[in-house]
Amino acid sequence: MADPRSCPECLRRSRLLAHLAPNIEKIATGSRGLRSPELLRLSDEDLAAVAAPKVAAQVLEQVRAISEHALQAGLEAAGCWGCCPHTSLYPVGLRDAADAPRALIGRGNPALLKGLAPEGAVTLVGSRRASTYGREVARDLGRELAGTGLTVISGLAFGIDSCAHRGALESGLTIAVLGCGADVAYPAAHRALWRHICEAGVVLSELPPGTGAWRWTFPARNRIMAALAGMTVVVEAAERSGSLITADLAADLGRDLGAVPGPVTSRTSAGPNSLLAGGACVVRSAQDVLDAMLGPGVRSAKSVGPHLEATQQAVLDAIEAGSVTSDAIAADLDLAGAAVAAALAGLEALGYVSCSMLGVYARTLLQPPDEDRPARN
Repeated sequence: MADPRSCPECLRRSRLLAHLAPNIEKIATGSRGLRSPELLRLSDEDLAAVAAPKVAAQVLEQVRAISEHALQAGLEAAGCWGCCPHTSLYPVGLRDAADAPRALIGRGNPALLKGLAPEGAVTLVGSRRASTYGREVARDLGRELAGTGLTVISGLAFGIDSCAHRGALESGLTIAVLGCGADVAYPAAHRALWRHICEAGVVLSELPPGTGAWRWTFPARNRIMAALAGMTVVVEAAERSGSLITADLAADLGRDLGAVPGPVTSRTSAGPNSLLAGGACVVRSAQDVLDAMLGPGVRSAKSVGPHLEATQQAVLDAIEAGSVTSDAIAADLDLAGAAVAAALAGLEALGYVSCSMLGVYARTLLQPPDEDRPARN
C-alpha cells in the first residue's frame, strides 16, 4: 500500500540514515551541535561528511543509486507506505520544524494522517519504570483524550508510553513514533500492542523498514513526537529522563507543555514537578489538557460511568478517603468481607478502580452519574 506520491529523493534520505546509523551512534552525544536532532538538520552531504568522512562519497553514491522502484518495493514488501513534505499526507506539525524528517515511513491506515494538525493531537510521555499511579494516570489520560477526538501520540516504550497507547485504543486514535523501522515491533514484548496500533491507528518512523533501534534514534524520534502535537504532557519522569528531552523540544517549537504532579518524595515525579515549577501547565485530568490547548470550557472531557449500587458507591467513597485494601474498606464501612469483595469486583469491571498485584486499589478518573453521588451539605 505504498503511497505513489512519495518523493524518491526524500525516501533516499531514510536509507541514508540507515546506512549511517552506526556512524551516528559513535558521534551523537549530549553536547551542543552533536545531539541527534541537531545532526539530522544537516543536509545529506554534510551529514555523511560529519558521520563518515572517509567513505562519505561512496555512501552518498550508493544511496543515490537506489531506484524509485526499489524504494517503493521495499516499502510494499514490509507492508508500509511513505510520505514526505511533497505529499498531502505529511503532517502539518512537521512542516514548521527545522529538523523535521525528510520522509516518514508508516504502517497502518495512511488516511488517518490526513488533517492531523497540532491542535488535534497531544503527546503523552514518561518513565519506562513508571509507578502504579503513573500507569493509571497515563491510561486514563489516553482514553479520555482520545475519547474527545484528540489523537494521542507516544513512543510505544515500556511504562507511560504503552499505557497511554492502550488507553487511547479503548476510545479513539493513537499514533506510535518509533526509533526503529515502522515494521519492527520494539520493544519485542509490545508486539501485540504494536500490531493493534497498526490495525487501528498508525505507526511512524523516519527510518526504512527493517532498521533496528540505536541509542541516538530515541531522542531523534522525540522531536517528531513533540512537533506532531499541540501539547506534550510528561506524566512521570526522573530528573534526567529522556522524556524531558521531548518536553524541551516541544518548548523550543512553541508548543504547550504540561506535567502531572506527583509526590515530592517520588523519584519518578521529580521531572514533572520540576517542569511545573518552571511554569508548565498542571495536568490533573484530560480537562486540563483540553482547557490549555483549546481554551477553558471549549470542549468537555467529562467521563461518566454506569450506575452504581449503594454498596459500590460507599466502597468507592472509602477508596477516595484513603482505604485502599479490601480489609481496610471492610473495617472502615463495617461490612462483611464478601460484600466488600463483590463491590470491588464490580467497581473494577465498571472501570471505576484498578487493583495492583499487591491488592491495593486505586481510583480512576471515571466519575459516577450525578444521581449516584451523595449530596454534600
